[in-house]
Amino acid sequence: MAMKATIYLSNTSSSRHFLTSSSSSCYSLKQPIQFSLQQPQQLRFAASRSMSSTCRISASSSSSSMSIQEAPLKTIKSSFLDRKESGFLHFVKYHGLGNDFILVDNRDSFEPKVTPEQAVKLCDRNFGVGADGVIFAMPGFNGTDYTMRIFNSDGSEPEMCGNGVRCFARFISELDDLQGKHSFTVHTGAGLIVPEIQDDGK
Repeated sequence: MAMKATIYLSNTSSSRHFLTSSSSSCYSLKQPIQFSLQQPQQLRFAASRSMSSTCRISASSSSSSMSIQEAPLKTIKSSFLDRKESGFLHFVKYHGLGNDFILVDNRDSFEPKVTPEQAVKLCDRNFGVGADGVIFAMPGFNGTDYTMRIFNSDGSEPEMCGNGVRCFARFISELDDLQGKHSFTVHTGAGLIVPEIQDDGK
């Protein structure tokens, strides 16, 4: 039987907080709470904020009662781009004037992190992420700041793409936290390009 409980937490300032599964705040219960499943309406209890930076509140049930208790939770970093777990491909998705691309931070290698065949699967709009292509931000070549490579949704590799360059420039500015008006050099299959970011970030 599916159930839903609304949980309110009160702190020392007497203000109330609604706790969801995505909340990053951490609380500890003042006392165990049990309630009957016969009338699953709302559950209110007092809680004090914990000094621990990693915790979660989990629910366990037995027969016709449910108890809420605190349990440890792994730390989640603020940005997925900072996480480097092996076996995962971290990416962001941008669009430039209607063309959408998957952007991959590949600055640690001259070899793309996915193959053309894998790019086809990623770009599939029914069974993948869905995109017109996969763009890789790679180390510079022959004195340039970066290299840009693209795999199209059919697995082919073009020399470059104008709308892809727009997305690439924005991606680099966010990766390197570039502020204000600035430009950088990019090596592509079509030669050297120099994107320029304006003061408004465009």
